[in-house]
Amino acid sequence: MTVPLALAPALDEALSTGALERFADAVPRDRRDRVDVLQTIYDLHTGPLQAVGDRARYQHHPVVAGLKQRLEADWLRELAAEDVPAEFRDQPDVVVAIRSMATVERLPRTYRWIADEASWPEVVRFLAMEGGPDAGFDDLVAVCQVGLAGSAKLELAQNYWDEMGNGHLDAVHTNLHEQMVSAIDMPRLARGDLPVEALERTALGGLLATNRWLQPEMVGALGMIELQAGPRCRKVVQGFDRLGAPVGAYRFYAEHADVDPRHGKDWVEKAIAPLVAEDPSWGPRILRGAWWRLVLSLRFFEAAESLLVRRASHAA
Repeated sequence: MTVPLALAPALDEALSTGALERFADAVPRDRRDRVDVLQTIYDLHTGPLQAVGDRARYQHHPVVAGLKQRLEADWLRELAAEDVPAEFRDQPDVVVAIRSMATVERLPRTYRWIADEASWPEVVRFLAMEGGPDAGFDDLVAVCQVGLAGSAKLELAQNYWDEMGNGHLDAVHTNLHEQMVSAIDMPRLARGDLPVEALERTALGGLLATNRWLQPEMVGALGMIELQAGPRCRKVVQGFDRLGAPVGAYRFYAEHADVDPRHGKDWVEKAIAPLVAEDPSWGPRILRGAWWRLVLSLRFFEAAESLLVRRASHAA
């Protein structure tokens, strides 16, 4: 039996020439191929222009836009099937509901393993898979604030300014991540080396950032990131302490362990609460976006546990 060719590499090549007509009715080979195609398209919208180059001119090409819409429609149907549980959906106060939702697996077993048991190579491997608690978060916040006003606009601006190191280049969070990567000699894993669950967790940001109608869901998803990141980062710091990590490794995760609990609190109280007060229809949608992020994160941590934690246990 002939195995269908992966769509993503062919699309990637075609974007260099503009020969896109043959993708008008293209179908991805499988779940991984679908997320690879979507990531290739999201790069046209949000990737560094130095890396994307002239391919960016095709971000709104009718064939590319049609392919994006078809694949996203399938993915959104799958996400919608993961309905927000009634215990959160039926809570009349969205603030209470999202705070309660954020306690679900706030500290997955993988992070406790990082803190207490993992070897140094295993820690480095996990961090390479995880990609940091907020990979690209600054750009996502910048996109999310478009069209907002009042308290929500100010809160997202403050959050973004914190991501920018409050104006100090050496404290910009992406720069701190680069310092950590260099200090621990962390490998840059290609998409093909990552579990599909890691790809989908990252791709959710692209889905939300490139579909304006999903802005309420984006507010919820980003809020969930902030609400859950702090305790996880503290466990990474504990792992660094236990294993004697180099000094340059610390600042990125230590910074997030310190500021993300405040970010989460402020995001809920100063962005979500006033947005829902202004338009109550945003409430269920914010919860839905938060739930999407939570579900995809839990799938990623299950995959990471299978690949790292259980493998380490069997080896022992």
